[in-house]
Amino acid sequence: MILGIQDYTAVFEPGWRVQGETAGPGTLTMPAAAIQDYQRAETDRLNDLKGHLEVALLEKHFLQEELRKLREETNIDTLKQDLEKERSKRLDLEHKLNLDVLKMGPEDSPSRRPRETPPTANGTDKQKETMYSWLQAWLYNRFGAYIGDFRFQPEENTVEPEEPLSAKRLTENMRRLKRGAKPVINFKRNLFALSSWQSVYTSAFAFIIYMNAAWHGWAIPMFIFLAILRLSLNYLISRGWRIQWSIVPGVSEPVEPPKEDLTVSEKFQLVLDVAQKAQNLFGKMADVLEKIKNLFMWVHPEITRKLYVGLWVALICSCLIPYKLMGFMIGLYAGIKFFLIDFMFRSCPKLRDKYDTPHIIWTSLPTDPQLKERGGATLSRRIHPTVAHGSLGTALPCGISLEEQTGRAYNTKKGAFHEVFNLSGDERPLAVCENGWRCCLINRDRKSPTDYIRNGVLFVTENYLCFESSSCRSNSSKKNKVIKLIDITDIQKYKVLSVLPGSGMGISIATPSTQKPLVFGAMIHRDEAFEAIFTQYTKKVTMTTATNPET
Repeated sequence: MILGIQDYTAVFEPGWRVQGETAGPGTLTMPAAAIQDYQRAETDRLNDLKGHLEVALLEKHFLQEELRKLREETNIDTLKQDLEKERSKRLDLEHKLNLDVLKMGPEDSPSRRPRETPPTANGTDKQKETMYSWLQAWLYNRFGAYIGDFRFQPEENTVEPEEPLSAKRLTENMRRLKRGAKPVINFKRNLFALSSWQSVYTSAFAFIIYMNAAWHGWAIPMFIFLAILRLSLNYLISRGWRIQWSIVPGVSEPVEPPKEDLTVSEKFQLVLDVAQKAQNLFGKMADVLEKIKNLFMWVHPEITRKLYVGLWVALICSCLIPYKLMGFMIGLYAGIKFFLIDFMFRSCPKLRDKYDTPHIIWTSLPTDPQLKERGGATLSRRIHPTVAHGSLGTALPCGISLEEQTGRAYNTKKGAFHEVFNLSGDERPLAVCENGWRCCLINRDRKSPTDYIRNGVLFVTENYLCFESSSCRSNSSKKNKVIKLIDITDIQKYKVLSVLPGSGMGISIATPSTQKPLVFGAMIHRDEAFEAIFTQYTKKVTMTTATNPET
């Protein structure tokens, strides 16, 4: 063994020992080191094998757990039992069906059995069964597919995936809506032009043709012919023909090319514009739907009563008057109403407000927000006590305040309007700002943060511009601001933060008492407030100039 190790060492380590040289006492240390290296290598190899074995055992354990879970979830044994039960039920049903056929056979056989020998009768029955099965198979092959369409199946509730909010997608949808509604809008404009007699010759020609068709009972065929003519023209236009006929002259709108690289401010402004258009569109649709709902739900009893009586009259007339005569009368009335009566009502608004019943009914119908406002106004009249001031209280009847006498009480959250701002009793907000405009007052003359910015509500009266601070106490008006309109030296639209897109949401007002103009910022309805304030300011300055020319 030692010799083999020495030969092994002599072969792999020739530098330590000369071949043929006798082994001295110092040469025994090198084979021991080689043995240690060999044992260390074997130990490392065994450790690697042990690690691989442990990994294999862990994988086996993991696979066994997964197999057990799959068996528990699928429950193969239960499925096999259910399958066996279904098979046994099927065999029982087949057995019962065969017994029923055997029982029915003798009952039917005497009446259908011919006067022949039994073998011949059995052959006839088999022939009939063959013909019946052939006929059944032929009918099934011929009409089975159509009969299968009438099988009732439960509807599948499929939920469409919702797209995430995207400014580009929102803008594209608004453009698609505008393009889709363009033919309807053009058709409505043409009808309005015919009814308004914008082109006298065209309207007169259409009126004569329609009345002649209605008089001879050809109104419905005329409308069908016009629809066919419109489809024919559309077909020619789709084929490349240039055909354009319209009573109203077309206005070419500039088509803006879609911008791909938009800045953050441009995207924000684009979203604001689209959101404003969507808000206005949804508001108009909601008004129409709410008015129709309130008409049928007796919210306004006087108006709904007219509709109720009209439906009863229409029912009685439809039962007593022949349909031909009724169609003739409706056609003539529609033509006269469309071409003559509507033209008179549009030309004379006062006449329309008195005698146009559909217009009166539609404008008188309230929407849900209007009903809430009316309910809140009625409740405020019942809750707030009457207030008498000096000679005004003696001039009014007992129990009736000045606000009730004029028809509405104008109060703020802190109390009566004129008491909050220390004004006379006849000062009240204009109709455009009955509830005020939410905003924040920025007084750049003040250095304290609490006085620099104040949140509140802005009102405009006939003579004053009033700001009610939301942080003031109920019995204190030190933080409120009252500005005389005639004291204003300059009023402009103002943009508080220049980094934001758009023209801003503020109004700048300069007065002689302030070094820097007061700014009413964060105002959502800034343009509406500016128009109201500027109009009243111009009106007041004009009246003052007229009364005092020297000033």
